[in-house]
Amino acid sequence: MHAFRDDALGDHDAVGLAEAIRRGEVSAGEAARDAAARVRAVEGRLHAVQVHVDSPAPAPGTGSGARTGSGALAGVPTFVKDNTDHRGLPTGHGSAAFTPSAALRHGPFTEQFLSTGVTVLGKTRLPEFGFSPSTEYEDAEPVRNPWNTGRSAGGSSGGSAALVAAGAVPIAHANDGGGSIRIPSACCGLVGLKPTRGRVVANPQSSRLPVDLVSDGVVTRSVRDTAAFLAAAETHWRNPKLPPVGLVEGPSGRRLRVGFLLDSPTGVRIDSDTHAAVTGTVATLERLGHRVEPVAMDLDPRFTEDFLTYWGMLSFLLGTTGRSLGADFDRHRMDGLSRGLREQYLRNWRRTPAIVRRLKRIKVAYAAAFRGLDLVLSPVLAHTTPRLGHLSPAVPYPTLIERILAYVAFTPVDNVVGTPSLSLPTPHPTAEGLPVGVMFTARPGAERTLLELAFELEADRPFRRVQDL
Repeated sequence: MHAFRDDALGDHDAVGLAEAIRRGEVSAGEAARDAAARVRAVEGRLHAVQVHVDSPAPAPGTGSGARTGSGALAGVPTFVKDNTDHRGLPTGHGSAAFTPSAALRHGPFTEQFLSTGVTVLGKTRLPEFGFSPSTEYEDAEPVRNPWNTGRSAGGSSGGSAALVAAGAVPIAHANDGGGSIRIPSACCGLVGLKPTRGRVVANPQSSRLPVDLVSDGVVTRSVRDTAAFLAAAETHWRNPKLPPVGLVEGPSGRRLRVGFLLDSPTGVRIDSDTHAAVTGTVATLERLGHRVEPVAMDLDPRFTEDFLTYWGMLSFLLGTTGRSLGADFDRHRMDGLSRGLREQYLRNWRRTPAIVRRLKRIKVAYAAAFRGLDLVLSPVLAHTTPRLGHLSPAVPYPTLIERILAYVAFTPVDNVVGTPSLSLPTPHPTAEGLPVGVMFTARPGAERTLLELAFELEADRPFRRVQDL
Protein backbone atom coordinates (compact mmCIF):
# COMPACT_ATOMS: atom_id res chain seq x y z
CA MET A 1 0.00 0.00 0.00
CA HIS A 2 1.14 3.58 -0.56
CA ALA A 3 0.11 7.20 -0.17
CA PHE A 4 1.30 8.69 -3.48
CA ARG A 5 -1.29 11.04 -4.99
CA ASP A 6 -1.64 14.28 -6.95
CA ASP A 7 -0.95 16.80 -4.19
CA ALA A 8 1.85 19.13 -3.10
CA LEU A 9 4.23 16.20 -2.57
CA GLY A 10 3.43 14.45 -5.86
CA ASP A 11 6.22 12.01 -6.78
CA HIS A 12 8.93 14.35 -5.44
CA ASP A 13 11.86 13.11 -3.45
CA ALA A 14 13.13 15.47 -0.72
CA VAL A 15 15.44 17.42 -3.04
CA GLY A 16 12.69 17.81 -5.66
CA LEU A 17 10.17 18.97 -3.07
CA ALA A 18 12.63 21.48 -1.57
CA GLU A 19 13.25 22.87 -5.05
CA ALA A 20 9.50 23.20 -5.69
CA ILE A 21 9.13 25.09 -2.39
CA ARG A 22 12.03 27.41 -3.24
CA ARG A 23 10.49 28.13 -6.65
CA GLY A 24 7.17 28.98 -5.01
CA GLU A 25 5.28 26.20 -6.79
CA VAL A 26 4.07 24.93 -3.40
CA SER A 27 4.51 26.26 0.12
CA ALA A 28 6.04 24.48 3.08
CA GLY A 29 2.64 24.72 4.78
CA GLU A 30 0.97 22.92 1.88
CA ALA A 31 3.67 20.25 1.92
CA ALA A 32 3.20 19.68 5.65
CA ARG A 33 -0.60 19.59 5.30
CA ASP A 34 -0.54 17.08 2.45
CA ALA A 35 2.10 14.92 4.11
CA ALA A 36 -0.04 14.77 7.26
CA ALA A 37 -2.98 13.68 5.09
CA ARG A 38 -0.85 10.98 3.50
CA VAL A 39 0.23 9.73 6.93
CA ARG A 40 -3.41 9.51 8.04
CA ALA A 41 -4.24 7.57 4.87
CA VAL A 42 -1.72 4.79 5.57
CA GLU A 43 -1.28 4.83 9.33
CA GLY A 44 -4.31 2.62 9.97
CA ARG A 45 -2.48 -0.20 8.19
CA LEU A 46 1.20 0.57 8.69
CA HIS A 47 1.22 1.62 12.39
CA ALA A 48 4.45 3.54 11.84
CA VAL A 49 3.84 6.68 13.94
CA GLN A 50 4.37 7.00 17.68
CA VAL A 51 3.65 10.73 18.13
CA HIS A 52 1.97 13.29 15.85
CA VAL A 53 2.77 17.01 16.02
CA ASP A 54 -0.53 18.88 16.17
CA SER A 55 0.69 22.05 14.45
CA PRO A 56 4.01 21.42 12.69
CA ALA A 57 6.05 24.59 12.22
CA PRO A 58 7.83 24.94 8.86
CA ALA A 59 11.38 26.25 8.91
CA PRO A 60 11.65 30.06 8.99
CA GLY A 61 10.96 31.60 5.59
CA THR A 62 9.06 28.59 4.20
CA GLY A 63 5.54 29.40 5.30
CA SER A 64 2.49 29.93 3.14
CA GLY A 65 3.45 31.66 -0.10
CA ALA A 66 7.16 31.88 0.74
CA ARG A 67 9.63 31.30 -2.07
CA THR A 68 12.85 30.88 -0.11
CA GLY A 69 13.77 29.08 3.05
CA SER A 70 16.66 28.18 5.29
CA GLY A 71 18.54 24.95 4.69
CA ALA A 72 18.95 22.65 1.70
CA LEU A 73 15.78 20.73 2.61
CA ALA A 74 13.75 23.70 3.77
CA GLY A 75 10.07 22.89 4.15
CA VAL A 76 10.39 19.14 3.52
CA PRO A 77 8.10 17.21 5.92
CA THR A 78 9.71 14.46 7.96
CA PHE A 79 9.70 12.45 11.20
CA VAL A 80 12.20 11.90 14.01
CA LYS A 81 12.73 8.39 15.37
CA ASP A 82 11.31 7.95 18.88
CA ASN A 83 14.64 7.27 20.57
CA THR A 84 15.86 10.83 19.97
CA ASP A 85 14.70 13.90 21.88
CA HIS A 86 12.59 16.55 20.18
CA ARG A 87 11.59 19.43 22.42
CA GLY A 88 7.99 19.18 23.57
CA LEU A 89 7.54 15.55 22.50
CA PRO A 90 7.91 12.42 24.66
CA THR A 91 10.72 9.99 23.88
CA GLY A 92 9.39 6.48 24.49
CA HIS A 93 12.16 4.30 22.97
CA GLY A 94 9.49 1.81 21.85
CA SER A 95 9.14 0.57 25.42
CA ALA A 96 6.14 -0.17 27.62
CA ALA A 97 8.38 -0.23 30.70
CA PHE A 98 7.85 3.46 31.54
CA THR A 99 5.71 6.51 30.82
CA PRO A 100 7.78 9.13 28.97
CA SER A 101 7.46 12.85 29.58
CA ALA A 102 7.99 15.62 27.06
CA ALA A 103 11.64 16.41 26.30
CA LEU A 104 12.75 19.83 27.52
CA ARG A 105 15.19 20.36 24.64
CA HIS A 106 16.23 18.94 21.30
CA GLY A 107 18.84 16.20 21.24
CA PRO A 108 22.14 17.06 19.48
CA PHE A 109 21.25 15.17 16.31
CA THR A 110 17.76 16.69 16.25
CA GLU A 111 19.41 20.12 16.15
CA GLN A 112 21.60 19.00 13.25
CA PHE A 113 18.65 17.46 11.41
CA LEU A 114 16.51 20.57 11.88
CA SER A 115 19.37 22.71 10.55
CA THR A 116 18.68 21.25 7.10
CA GLY A 117 15.30 23.03 7.14
CA VAL A 118 12.97 20.04 7.48
CA THR A 119 9.50 20.28 9.07
CA VAL A 120 8.96 17.64 11.76
CA LEU A 121 5.48 16.07 11.75
CA GLY A 122 6.08 13.66 14.64
CA LYS A 123 8.04 10.64 15.80
CA THR A 124 8.25 7.13 14.37
CA ARG A 125 8.01 3.78 16.12
CA LEU A 126 10.88 1.43 16.86
CA PRO A 127 11.16 -1.90 18.69
CA GLU A 128 12.00 -1.63 22.36
CA PHE A 129 15.26 0.33 22.74
CA GLY A 130 16.14 -0.53 19.14
CA PHE A 131 17.28 -4.05 20.02
CA SER A 132 15.33 -5.96 17.37
CA PRO A 133 15.75 -6.06 13.57
CA SER A 134 11.95 -6.09 13.27
CA THR A 135 9.62 -3.40 14.64
CA GLU A 136 7.30 -5.67 16.58
CA TYR A 137 5.86 -5.74 20.10
CA GLU A 138 4.41 -8.17 22.59
CA ASP A 139 1.12 -6.30 23.07
CA ALA A 140 0.80 -3.81 20.21
CA GLU A 141 0.43 -3.77 16.45
CA PRO A 142 3.70 -4.23 14.55
CA VAL A 143 4.94 -1.77 11.95
CA ARG A 144 3.98 -3.21 8.57
CA ASN A 145 5.91 -3.18 5.31
CA PRO A 146 4.23 -1.12 2.54
CA TRP A 147 5.35 -3.64 -0.09
CA ASN A 148 3.48 -6.43 1.74
CA THR A 149 1.70 -5.62 4.98
CA GLY A 150 2.14 -9.16 6.23
CA ARG A 151 5.91 -8.69 6.23
CA SER A 152 8.31 -6.92 8.56
CA ALA A 153 9.43 -3.36 7.75
CA GLY A 154 12.72 -4.16 9.48
CA GLY A 155 14.18 -2.50 12.52
CA SER A 156 14.98 -0.72 14.44
CA SER A 157 14.11 2.27 12.22
CA GLY A 158 11.06 0.42 10.91
CA GLY A 159 8.55 3.22 11.41
CA SER A 160 10.68 5.71 9.49
CA ALA A 161 11.31 3.26 6.65
CA ALA A 162 7.62 2.36 6.32
CA LEU A 163 6.56 6.01 6.01
CA VAL A 164 9.23 6.86 3.44
CA ALA A 165 8.64 3.73 1.35
CA ALA A 166 4.89 4.36 1.37
CA GLY A 167 5.36 7.94 0.15
CA ALA A 168 3.97 9.60 3.28
CA VAL A 169 7.17 11.66 3.59
CA PRO A 170 10.26 11.63 1.35
CA ILE A 171 12.89 11.43 4.11
CA ALA A 172 12.96 10.43 7.78
CA HIS A 173 15.44 10.18 10.62
CA ALA A 174 16.96 6.79 11.42
CA ASN A 175 19.88 5.57 13.48
CA ASP A 176 21.99 2.45 13.44
CA GLY A 177 23.67 0.53 16.28
CA GLY A 178 23.77 -2.89 14.62
CA GLY A 179 22.07 -2.37 11.26
CA SER A 180 19.06 -0.23 12.15
CA ILE A 181 19.35 2.12 9.16
CA ARG A 182 20.45 -0.51 6.64
CA ILE A 183 18.09 -3.34 7.66
CA PRO A 184 14.78 -1.46 7.22
CA SER A 185 16.16 0.13 4.05
CA ALA A 186 16.77 -3.34 2.60
CA CYS A 187 13.32 -4.53 3.71
CA CYS A 188 11.51 -1.49 2.27
CA GLY A 189 13.50 -0.80 -0.90
CA LEU A 190 15.20 2.39 0.34
CA VAL A 191 18.62 4.04 0.40
CA GLY A 192 20.13 3.83 3.88
CA LEU A 193 23.59 5.15 4.75
CA LYS A 194 25.16 4.49 8.13
CA PRO A 195 27.79 7.23 8.28
CA THR A 196 31.33 6.87 9.57
CA ARG A 197 31.50 7.01 13.36
CA GLY A 198 31.81 10.71 14.17
CA ARG A 199 30.54 11.95 10.80
CA VAL A 200 27.44 13.51 12.41
CA VAL A 201 27.12 14.79 15.97
CA ALA A 202 27.66 12.13 18.60
CA ASN A 203 24.75 10.18 20.04
CA PRO A 204 24.91 11.17 23.73
CA GLN A 205 23.96 7.73 25.06
CA SER A 206 26.29 5.56 22.97
CA SER A 207 29.29 7.92 22.91
CA ARG A 208 29.87 7.32 26.63
CA LEU A 209 30.20 3.55 26.18
CA PRO A 210 33.50 1.69 25.64
CA VAL A 211 32.54 0.91 22.02
CA ASP A 212 30.33 3.56 20.40
CA LEU A 213 28.06 1.62 18.05
CA VAL A 214 25.44 4.18 17.04
CA SER A 215 25.41 6.54 14.05
CA ASP A 216 22.48 8.77 13.12
CA GLY A 217 21.29 9.40 9.59
CA VAL A 218 18.24 9.15 7.35
CA VAL A 219 16.32 6.76 5.12
CA THR A 220 15.35 8.02 1.65
CA ARG A 221 13.97 6.91 -1.71
CA SER A 222 16.80 8.43 -3.78
CA VAL A 223 20.57 8.64 -3.60
CA ARG A 224 20.51 12.41 -4.07
CA ASP A 225 18.34 12.83 -0.96
CA THR A 226 20.89 10.97 1.18
CA ALA A 227 23.72 12.98 -0.40
CA ALA A 228 21.86 16.27 0.13
CA PHE A 229 21.18 15.46 3.77
CA LEU A 230 24.82 14.63 4.48
CA ALA A 231 26.09 17.79 2.78
CA ALA A 232 23.54 19.94 4.61
CA ALA A 233 24.38 18.32 7.95
CA GLU A 234 28.04 19.25 7.43
CA THR A 235 27.12 22.93 7.26
CA HIS A 236 25.81 22.63 10.83
CA TRP A 237 28.79 20.69 12.19
CA ARG A 238 31.71 18.90 10.59
CA ASN A 239 34.18 16.60 12.30
CA PRO A 240 37.65 18.04 11.61
CA LYS A 241 39.15 14.55 12.01
CA LEU A 242 37.34 13.29 8.89
CA PRO A 243 37.66 14.46 5.28
CA PRO A 244 34.64 16.55 4.22
CA VAL A 245 32.04 14.84 2.05
CA GLY A 246 30.60 17.94 0.41
CA LEU A 247 27.64 17.71 -1.94
CA VAL A 248 27.87 14.62 -4.14
CA GLU A 249 25.71 15.19 -7.22
CA GLY A 250 26.43 12.22 -9.47
CA PRO A 251 28.74 9.35 -10.39
CA SER A 252 32.49 9.58 -10.60
CA GLY A 253 34.44 8.54 -13.68
CA ARG A 254 36.83 6.60 -11.45
CA ARG A 255 36.60 2.82 -11.77
CA LEU A 256 36.75 1.02 -8.46
CA ARG A 257 38.14 -2.21 -7.15
CA VAL A 258 35.34 -3.92 -5.23
CA GLY A 259 35.57 -7.06 -3.12
CA PHE A 260 32.43 -9.09 -2.52
CA LEU A 261 31.20 -11.45 0.16
CA LEU A 262 28.42 -13.98 -0.25
CA ASP A 263 28.42 -15.82 3.05
CA SER A 264 28.86 -13.83 6.22
CA PRO A 265 32.12 -13.62 8.21
CA THR A 266 30.19 -15.30 11.05
CA GLY A 267 29.48 -18.39 8.93
CA VAL A 268 25.80 -17.77 8.13
CA ARG A 269 24.70 -18.84 4.63
CA ILE A 270 22.39 -16.63 2.60
CA ASP A 271 19.15 -17.57 0.85
CA SER A 272 18.71 -17.86 -2.91
CA ASP A 273 17.01 -14.47 -3.40
CA THR A 274 19.81 -12.69 -1.55
CA HIS A 275 22.44 -14.65 -3.48
CA ALA A 276 20.82 -13.57 -6.76
CA ALA A 277 20.77 -9.91 -5.67
CA VAL A 278 24.48 -9.90 -4.80
CA THR A 279 25.65 -11.81 -7.86
CA GLY A 280 23.42 -9.65 -10.06
CA THR A 281 25.07 -6.56 -8.58
CA VAL A 282 28.50 -8.07 -9.23
CA ALA A 283 27.55 -8.52 -12.90
CA THR A 284 26.32 -4.92 -13.10
CA LEU A 285 29.53 -3.57 -11.57
CA GLU A 286 31.63 -5.55 -14.05
CA ARG A 287 29.52 -4.32 -16.96
CA LEU A 288 30.08 -0.75 -15.79
CA GLY A 289 33.82 -1.31 -15.82
CA HIS A 290 34.59 -1.84 -12.15
CA ARG A 291 36.95 -4.59 -11.07
CA VAL A 292 35.19 -7.08 -8.79
CA GLU A 293 36.74 -10.00 -6.92
CA PRO A 294 35.88 -12.28 -4.00
CA VAL A 295 37.20 -11.23 -0.62
CA ALA A 296 37.64 -13.06 2.67
CA MET A 297 37.05 -11.49 6.06
CA ASP A 298 38.55 -13.43 8.94
CA LEU A 299 36.85 -12.27 12.11
CA ASP A 300 37.54 -13.68 15.54
CA PRO A 301 35.21 -16.70 15.82
CA ARG A 302 33.94 -15.24 19.10
CA PHE A 303 32.64 -12.09 17.39
CA THR A 304 28.96 -13.10 17.34
CA GLU A 305 28.90 -14.07 20.99
CA ASP A 306 30.93 -10.99 21.96
CA PHE A 307 28.62 -8.61 20.11
CA LEU A 308 25.56 -10.30 21.57
CA THR A 309 26.95 -10.04 25.09
CA TYR A 310 27.82 -6.38 24.54
CA TRP A 311 24.26 -5.84 23.24
CA GLY A 312 23.07 -7.53 26.43
CA MET A 313 25.14 -5.10 28.47
CA LEU A 314 23.13 -2.27 26.92
CA SER A 315 19.90 -3.93 28.04
CA PHE A 316 21.35 -4.45 31.51
CA LEU A 317 22.37 -0.78 31.77
CA LEU A 318 18.94 0.37 30.60
CA GLY A 319 17.26 -1.89 33.13
CA THR A 320 19.50 -0.51 35.87
CA THR A 321 19.26 3.19 35.02
CA GLY A 322 15.75 3.22 33.55
CA ARG A 323 14.31 5.61 36.15
CA SER A 324 16.19 8.37 34.34
CA LEU A 325 13.75 7.76 31.47
CA GLY A 326 10.61 7.73 33.61
CA ALA A 327 9.90 7.62 37.34
CA ASP A 328 7.66 4.58 36.88
CA PHE A 329 10.26 2.55 34.95
CA ASP A 330 9.96 -1.17 35.72
CA ARG A 331 12.51 -3.48 34.09
CA HIS A 332 10.13 -6.38 34.56
CA ARG A 333 7.89 -4.72 31.96
CA MET A 334 10.66 -4.78 29.36
CA ASP A 335 9.88 -7.17 26.52
CA GLY A 336 11.11 -10.73 26.10
CA LEU A 337 14.05 -9.83 23.87
CA SER A 338 15.30 -7.12 26.24
CA ARG A 339 14.97 -9.42 29.25
CA GLY A 340 16.71 -12.27 27.45
CA LEU A 341 19.62 -10.03 26.41
CA ARG A 342 19.96 -8.79 29.98
CA GLU A 343 20.06 -12.33 31.33
CA GLN A 344 22.65 -13.28 28.73
CA TYR A 345 24.87 -10.45 29.92
CA LEU A 346 24.46 -11.40 33.57
CA ARG A 347 25.76 -14.88 32.72
CA ASN A 348 28.86 -13.41 31.08
CA TRP A 349 29.47 -10.03 32.74
CA ARG A 350 32.86 -11.04 34.16
CA ARG A 351 34.15 -11.30 30.59
CA THR A 352 33.26 -7.69 29.75
CA PRO A 353 36.87 -6.35 29.65
CA ALA A 354 38.01 -9.17 27.35
CA ILE A 355 34.95 -8.74 25.11
CA VAL A 356 35.59 -5.01 24.75
CA ARG A 357 39.25 -5.63 23.90
CA ARG A 358 38.33 -8.16 21.21
CA LEU A 359 35.67 -5.93 19.72
CA LYS A 360 38.13 -3.05 19.46
CA ARG A 361 40.65 -5.34 17.73
CA ILE A 362 38.15 -6.23 14.98
CA LYS A 363 39.34 -3.19 13.02
CA VAL A 364 42.65 -4.96 12.34
CA ALA A 365 40.98 -7.88 10.52
CA TYR A 366 38.66 -5.47 8.78
CA ALA A 367 41.53 -3.36 7.50
CA ALA A 368 43.22 -6.49 6.17
CA ALA A 369 40.11 -7.41 4.18
CA PHE A 370 40.11 -3.95 2.57
CA ARG A 371 43.75 -4.12 1.47
CA GLY A 372 43.89 -3.06 -2.18
CA LEU A 373 40.11 -2.48 -2.35
CA ASP A 374 37.97 0.64 -2.52
CA LEU A 375 34.71 -0.95 -1.35
CA VAL A 376 33.29 -4.25 -0.16
CA LEU A 377 29.93 -5.53 -1.45
CA SER A 378 27.85 -7.94 0.62
CA PRO A 379 24.25 -8.77 1.47
CA VAL A 380 22.56 -6.55 4.05
CA LEU A 381 20.76 -9.54 5.56
CA ALA A 382 21.14 -13.28 5.24
CA HIS A 383 17.57 -13.72 4.02
CA THR A 384 14.73 -11.58 2.79
CA THR A 385 12.29 -9.82 5.10
CA PRO A 386 10.33 -12.36 7.18
CA ARG A 387 6.65 -12.60 7.90
CA LEU A 388 5.48 -10.67 10.93
CA GLY A 389 5.66 -12.84 14.04
CA HIS A 390 8.89 -14.60 13.05
CA LEU A 391 10.94 -12.07 15.06
CA SER A 392 8.30 -11.04 17.58
CA PRO A 393 9.58 -10.41 21.13
CA ALA A 394 6.84 -12.80 22.26
CA VAL A 395 8.84 -15.69 20.72
CA PRO A 396 10.80 -17.52 23.47
CA TYR A 397 14.25 -15.94 23.76
CA PRO A 398 16.38 -18.98 22.79
CA THR A 399 14.41 -19.39 19.55
CA LEU A 400 14.22 -15.66 18.88
CA ILE A 401 17.92 -15.01 19.28
CA GLU A 402 18.74 -17.96 17.04
CA ARG A 403 16.46 -16.48 14.37
CA ILE A 404 18.00 -13.01 14.75
CA LEU A 405 21.55 -14.34 14.38
CA ALA A 406 20.53 -16.26 11.25
CA TYR A 407 19.15 -13.00 9.82
CA VAL A 408 21.45 -10.18 10.97
CA ALA A 409 24.80 -11.63 9.93
CA PHE A 410 26.51 -8.78 8.04
CA THR A 411 25.68 -5.34 9.47
CA PRO A 412 27.01 -5.31 13.09
CA VAL A 413 30.71 -5.40 12.24
CA ASP A 414 30.51 -1.93 10.66
CA ASN A 415 29.08 -0.55 13.90
CA VAL A 416 31.98 -2.00 15.87
CA VAL A 417 34.64 -0.77 13.44
CA GLY A 418 32.91 2.55 12.70
CA THR A 419 33.04 2.23 8.92
CA PRO A 420 30.46 3.87 6.61
CA SER A 421 28.04 1.39 5.10
CA LEU A 422 25.27 1.87 2.55
CA SER A 423 22.20 -0.26 1.81
CA LEU A 424 20.90 0.08 -1.76
CA PRO A 425 17.81 -1.41 -3.44
CA THR A 426 18.49 -3.83 -6.28
CA PRO A 427 16.52 -4.65 -9.44
CA HIS A 428 16.31 -8.25 -8.20
CA PRO A 429 13.09 -8.70 -6.18
CA THR A 430 11.90 -11.93 -4.63
CA ALA A 431 9.33 -14.07 -6.45
CA GLU A 432 6.67 -12.25 -4.37
CA GLY A 433 7.98 -8.85 -5.48
CA LEU A 434 9.63 -7.93 -2.16
CA PRO A 435 12.71 -5.68 -2.22
CA VAL A 436 16.18 -7.11 -1.68
CA GLY A 437 19.02 -4.79 -0.71
CA VAL A 438 22.77 -5.07 -1.02
CA MET A 439 25.39 -3.34 1.11
CA PHE A 440 28.51 -1.43 0.17
CA THR A 441 31.09 -0.65 2.85
CA ALA A 442 34.05 1.73 2.63
CA ARG A 443 36.99 2.80 4.73
CA PRO A 444 36.28 5.39 7.44
CA GLY A 445 35.55 8.78 5.94
CA ALA A 446 34.86 7.51 2.39
CA GLU A 447 31.14 8.33 2.15
CA ARG A 448 31.79 10.23 -1.09
CA THR A 449 32.97 7.03 -2.82
CA LEU A 450 29.86 5.18 -1.62
CA LEU A 451 27.51 7.90 -2.85
CA GLU A 452 29.21 8.26 -6.24
CA LEU A 453 28.84 4.53 -6.91
CA ALA A 454 25.25 4.60 -5.63
CA PHE A 455 24.43 7.39 -8.11
CA GLU A 456 25.89 5.27 -10.91
CA LEU A 457 23.86 2.19 -9.97
CA GLU A 458 20.65 4.20 -9.57
CA ALA A 459 21.14 5.78 -13.01
CA ASP A 460 21.85 2.40 -14.58
CA ARG A 461 18.71 0.77 -13.19
CA PRO A 462 16.32 3.19 -11.44
CA PHE A 463 15.06 1.82 -8.15
CA ARG A 464 11.73 -0.01 -8.09
CA ARG A 465 8.84 1.92 -6.51
CA VAL A 466 6.04 0.52 -4.42
CA GLN A 467 3.45 2.59 -6.34
CA ASP A 468 4.40 0.78 -9.57
CA LEU A 469 3.40 -2.66 -8.28
